[in-house]
Amino acid sequence: MKIDSKEYVHKAISYPEYKLLFKQLVKEERTTGNEQSREKIDFTKLNWSRTKRLDKTVILSDSAIAIFKELNTPQTWLVITETWCGDAAQTLPFLNKIAALNENINLKLVLRDENEELMNSFLTNGSQSIPKLIILDSNNHVIDTWGPRSSRATQLVNDYKKLHGQLDADFKKALQIWYNNDEGVAIIEDLISVIKVSV
Repeated sequence: MKIDSKEYVHKAISYPEYKLLFKQLVKEERTTGNEQSREKIDFTKLNWSRTKRLDKTVILSDSAIAIFKELNTPQTWLVITETWCGDAAQTLPFLNKIAALNENINLKLVLRDENEELMNSFLTNGSQSIPKLIILDSNNHVIDTWGPRSSRATQLVNDYKKLHGQLDADFKKALQIWYNNDEGVAIIEDLISVIKVSV
């Protein structure tokens, strides 16, 4: 599959630009996306705090750093996201930390609701789940994709759905605790596997 670089990669924003947008939205009590609900505005505030904390505290192991530094071909890591998305708040600081290790990784972000055609090309089980990482080569061909969660977090989601039929507030709280305890290890493990496959 080939992504239209003019339409998507070119208009995508950097992580620092995304954080400026994020900060401004929190100040204005707004959020990204088509739905300006109280719930999503509140999630945006919460995610801003999580993002700031993780940006300061994320630590990668020496072995992980070595692997990500080995990547010797240019790639664009195009992420579909929204500021209200809890999984994105847990993931983007790790992607940014990895991209900072290697000049061959160009991290760019686009908003889901503003790029529906792109999103619909990368559905997860028929759902517009985010964040979705699309790894592109220098010709904007798709090398691989990842997301919206690590394989371990996805297993937690699937197991809960089997027992309860749907995800509820209790699960969201439990998932947040799991993210805190995991400290990004599952995300890093998944991304190392993706890198090893795509190198």
